Amino acid sequence: MKIPKTHSPIIKIAKYTLTDEVRQKSFIVMFIICALFIFLIRGCYQGNFIVNGQALDAEAVIRVMSKVTFHFIAVGVMFLAALLSMRVFRRDRDDGTQSCILSKPITRGQYVAGKIIGLWALSIIFMFILHGIVFIITSINLQIIMPEYLLASLICSFNLLFVIVTVLLLSLLMPDIVAFLCVMGIGIIGSVADGIFAISNSQMAQTIIPPSSTLSGLTGWKAAYYLWPKLLSTQQFAASLIGREGFPELGSMYPIINVFTYSLILGILLFRRFRNENII
Repeated sequence: MKIPKTHSPIIKIAKYTLTDEVRQKSFIVMFIICALFIFLIRGCYQGNFIVNGQALDAEAVIRVMSKVTFHFIAVGVMFLAALLSMRVFRRDRDDGTQSCILSKPITRGQYVAGKIIGLWALSIIFMFILHGIVFIITSINLQIIMPEYLLASLICSFNLLFVIVTVLLLSLLMPDIVAFLCVMGIGIIGSVADGIFAISNSQMAQTIIPPSSTLSGLTGWKAAYYLWPKLLSTQQFAASLIGREGFPELGSMYPIINVFTYSLILGILLFRRFRNENII
């Protein structure tokens, strides 16, 4: 099947971006460290665990460890995606790659789209390989196959898209490191907000604090909470699929819709902003 001419430059730029980042020593070192970390903790999937004199169920321990490792990998790859994205435009501009590419019959939109796809594909592959290692270790120790683990990994790719698009956009408006810190701040604030929301809706909090005082005057806070990018909630939704029978309710998919909508809006802003960028 022939590739449409409009898509061909995008795919070429995406391939170039992916291979260029893979050749970076920092990326190779990061991948080796992450892979070694996963192999080093494989011992936690074996042996007996005793708490308060009672032996824990081995299967339960393995499932808990697989979910914990799942979260560590998802957060680590988001961190890596932000690091890779924050210097893409600056590096291409400094070494003349950007002006060389755009001097050819390639539009600015195609250039940006290729960069996004290349970084996103690389991040997904990186995360999928690490999650795949955990999937193999878990399957061997549990003697069962859990395909939902790999499905959960793919769901986390929405978070990676958000991080990449946001960092690319902010890197055009502010220094690279500030753009990186802003995205990290978005994730941290969202995590803290999720924690506060969970505590405020717990039975203990509702027992101590009267419902009238907890709900009155908090309309703005609740609106901000639901509108804030739901990175952690998307990750928790993905992790909830691991070892679960059936598919969650449609209402619990709001975090994915939230993150994907933000990615689309910020992507549009990125294309418009880069259209007015001075190319040296």
